[in-house]
Amino acid sequence: MPRFARLTPDTAVGASRDLLSELISRHGQVGDMVSTMAHSPALLGGYLQLSRAMKRAKLSRQLSERISIAVQTQQGCRLCLESHIDAARAVGVNDQEIERAGAGTSADPAIAAIIALAVQVYREPVAITDEQIAALRTHGYKDREIADVVGIVALNILTGAFNLVVGLKPEQ
Repeated sequence: MPRFARLTPDTAVGASRDLLSELISRHGQVGDMVSTMAHSPALLGGYLQLSRAMKRAKLSRQLSERISIAVQTQQGCRLCLESHIDAARAVGVNDQEIERAGAGTSADPAIAAIIALAVQVYREPVAITDEQIAALRTHGYKDREIADVVGIVALNILTGAFNLVVGLKPEQ
C-alpha cells in the first residue's frame, strides 16, 4: 500500500496544482508517480525538467532503456524495472538483451561497456578511471554520450528512490 496519497489538481496546492493541471491538460492524465511527486513542487518540477532534458540525450532509446534496466535492477524498484522492460521491448530490444541488461552487460562489447559505466556511476562513480573512459571512446562513444549516461542514471536514481520511499509498486 502506498505511503503517500496521490494528488490531483483539486487536492494539490500552489505550484504542484499548477503543474498537475498543465500535465493533465496536455496528456489527459498523469501516472501514480507524478501525482504522488506533487507533494513536493520542487521535486515534481525537477523531475519534469530532468525527464524532458534526457529525452534529448544522444544515446538511442534502446540503449537508454538497457541502462535504465541495469540501474533499476541494482536499485530494486520493481515499478521502474517493469516499466523499462516494457519500454525496451516496445523499441525492439529482445528478451536475451533485456536479461543481459539486468545483469549489467550485453552481447555487444560496446553496449556492455556503456552499461558497465552506468552501473559504476550508480554504485561507485569515484572508481571510474581514465582508461575506462578511453575504452568507451575506442568503442565510438563521444563525450556527450558518456555524459548522457550520468543523466540517465540520475533520472533513474530519482524515480526509483522516490517510488521505493513512497511505496509505489507494480499493479498486482
